Amino acid sequence: MTTARLDLERLGFEQGAHILVERALREVPPGGGLRVVGDDPALAVHLRTWCRSRGHRFAVEADGCLVEPGSGDTQRWAGAQRAGGPEPEGIVRRPPAHWGLAARGALVEAGGAVPPGFDVADRDVVWADLAPRLYAHAAAAQWDPATAVDWSAATGRALPADIEAAVVQVMTYLVENEQAALVIPARLLARVHPHFREVQQLLAVQAADEARHVEVFTRRALLFGTRMGTSSVGGRASLTSLLHEADFSLASFLLSVLGEGSFLALLGFLDEHAPDPVTRQVTRLARIDEARHVAFGVAHLEHQAAVDPTLRGRLRAAVERRHDSLVDTAGLNADVFDGLVVLAAGEWTPAAIARGYRAVQRLQTAMDDGRRQRLERLGFPPDESAELSALHTRNFM
Repeated sequence: MTTARLDLERLGFEQGAHILVERALREVPPGGGLRVVGDDPALAVHLRTWCRSRGHRFAVEADGCLVEPGSGDTQRWAGAQRAGGPEPEGIVRRPPAHWGLAARGALVEAGGAVPPGFDVADRDVVWADLAPRLYAHAAAAQWDPATAVDWSAATGRALPADIEAAVVQVMTYLVENEQAALVIPARLLARVHPHFREVQQLLAVQAADEARHVEVFTRRALLFGTRMGTSSVGGRASLTSLLHEADFSLASFLLSVLGEGSFLALLGFLDEHAPDPVTRQVTRLARIDEARHVAFGVAHLEHQAAVDPTLRGRLRAAVERRHDSLVDTAGLNADVFDGLVVLAAGEWTPAAIARGYRAVQRLQTAMDDGRRQRLERLGFPPDESAELSALHTRNFM
């Protein structure tokens, strides 16, 4: 029998000696053995226990401890399989549930408990080829509310009380909507199989984005010591209907494609008509983040539509179901609508209010146009896109 020799010197098993033993055993040819020597008085005891746990044969001889590789380690990994590949090209369509939290590309030992959750486990439901690039952009584009916004720009520049009240009301409305937009991706994130890690990462950043938006919109509302504005029953009912959608793709569609898509136009409106630099900064920063959320929602639904001919029917049904559930609500908070008119007017003359009212009407048209364009990207014909866009909630989100 060919026998290799390993001198552990003073290194004990409580200090990592097993690492050197494992490495040496990998070089032992079939039928060979490894003679282990060392100065640790507990070497034989610890080595015997370790060999038993690994299925190796062990014997104490005059010139050291003899270890002969057994089949235990081989048997342990006999049923193992690679969890796809680490790069996006290595993603499998339906990863087995027992892969659970294993890193993509890892050699997964067979057996073990199946983790709960992760019911969103189909590549065609969750994936978008754009996801890795969007995550890289999102990670690089994170901003700190304390430094990205020049809060000192408001010092000594308090707006007229009625203009400030309009800003506060709109900011209150934005906070309400962003809180829903935070909860939904956080819920979806917990259901996505970790094999699709780029989607998990993207949803995590999306939730972080919304948390940041809640912070800056709240801070802007309270910047001059004013209390928050009003929250309508209809507005809350509209947002709550989003929380009731359990299907991953339908929830993404209603939130990101229709709701946040409409919000891109709203944030652009506020950037254009902001009465102060802080309001302009916070809405501009939020709009960049929201554009990324919309891009992922559209990309992943485009991917799914290409492989699932039933998707568009389910999307249409989701819009109609939500519309029917909200048909008896008041829709957009009247205080919010009036606040937008005031911000676009900029002053309290009849001509200015008329100008502001027309600007809000153009905003609603722009929202409708954006929804129709995104619906057409998902394969809906123009007439059906127009019909579905018209059914979208009057609360914008």
